[in-house]
Amino acid sequence: MTSILTYLAAILLYILIGWHFWRNTWNLQPSADDDRGFVTLSWMHYMMLAPLTLHAITLYQSMFIDTGLSFGLGSAISAIVWLTALIYWFSGFFNRLQGLQTLVAPIAAAASIALVLPLVFPSVRPLENTQLPAFRAHMLIAMMAYSLLTIAALHAVLMIVVERHLHHPAAHSVLTNLPPLLVMEKLLFRIIWAGFILLTLTLLSGVVFSKEVFGQPLTFSHKTLFGFISWGVFAALLIGRQLYGWRGRIAIRWTLTGFVTLLLAYIGSKFVLEIILNR
Repeated sequence: MTSILTYLAAILLYILIGWHFWRNTWNLQPSADDDRGFVTLSWMHYMMLAPLTLHAITLYQSMFIDTGLSFGLGSAISAIVWLTALIYWFSGFFNRLQGLQTLVAPIAAAASIALVLPLVFPSVRPLENTQLPAFRAHMLIAMMAYSLLTIAALHAVLMIVVERHLHHPAAHSVLTNLPPLLVMEKLLFRIIWAGFILLTLTLLSGVVFSKEVFGQPLTFSHKTLFGFISWGVFAALLIGRQLYGWRGRIAIRWTLTGFVTLLLAYIGSKFVLEIILNR
């Protein structure tokens, strides 16, 4: 059993790093000649690896048990949030857009909460068929798709805040240091494209897994239904972007709609089955 000190250390580090990024982004004044802010942020960027590693240890201990792979509601949310933070941390080495460190604080806060969810909502039944390669591939791709589209949703919310700031300007350096909306919009669609490709592979691998286990490519469930609806929403958004130039509020609405539908597909289904129906 993972020591309680591991949980406490990870939570404390998440909170401290999130607060540090928020404070530095809030006080950061744009200047091409001042490298001190960049050095501090880079140092804290590497420090983020410490709570991510501790979080991974707690996840491993809660998921891999003697009887097999346990992946209940708490572990699922914790794994998705951890992978979201990991992808965001890793992407920071390649996309150094000034001001986007603002998202580190909410991601770190969410991770500090998600960290303890496997303790609050423990899984009592191990998953079946975890030895099948199709199942393992399906799980890994699905978690990555969820994580990327979670980042897209957070990015869309940040764009809403920036847009409102343009119409109602206030002296908040957190917002004035953010990239222009057009730059943020281009980045949003890059994230959505990557998440959409992984979501497509998730559905296809699910079909393969279903055929191996149940002998038919699709079994109807709420998870399957909402999964395909979410895929359709993101597909429509990307088609609308290419054909009709959808952008701004339209793109944000479709992004958040697709994300909420995706949440209902897996997290919503797990919540109903495990918490409400106790199955």
